[in-house]
Amino acid sequence: MQTWIALFRGINVGGRNKMPMAVLARTLESAGCLSVRTYIQSGNVVFVSSLRSKLNLSKRLEDATEAQFGFRPNIFLQTDTDFRSAITNNPFTDAILEPKTLHFFFLDSKPDSPNIKGIAELASPSERFQLTDTVFYLHAPDGFGRSKLATGLERKLGVPTTARNYTTIHNLSEMLNVD
Repeated sequence: MQTWIALFRGINVGGRNKMPMAVLARTLESAGCLSVRTYIQSGNVVFVSSLRSKLNLSKRLEDATEAQFGFRPNIFLQTDTDFRSAITNNPFTDAILEPKTLHFFFLDSKPDSPNIKGIAELASPSERFQLTDTVFYLHAPDGFGRSKLATGLERKLGVPTTARNYTTIHNLSEMLNVD
């Protein structure tokens, strides 16, 4: 059995793509997921599955959620090992003291040719960032909502992303530690 983290993108935002977490948990259970636990209303789920293929599991979850909710959300899957590695590789450990200023962008895939120069041009003088294969770290001390980099990042990377602040990352990590 494999422990997974599913990060649903673009749900329960501005009254669109409504997906109550209790219904989502039942939907994932009906798709064969076990020990399903959600965190806040923005589509963060920890669960166990016998499926080990990210591609097969993603398709199963997307099909199940589309059947239940009438739309097909992007789902970013991380194994518990990959998720913990993202935390371990965080280059801005000093920023965890202000967890809402530190964001992890999980990438759908490794970008073929990310526009690093364009990313740097979007960054404000106070922002710090680093790209790894499938995680982009952003420390935005002046606020995520004000960040031009946060807004324009996906276009510069050329791959879909979903972002979570460090408060969410920490809480999901804690959920992984509960058996």
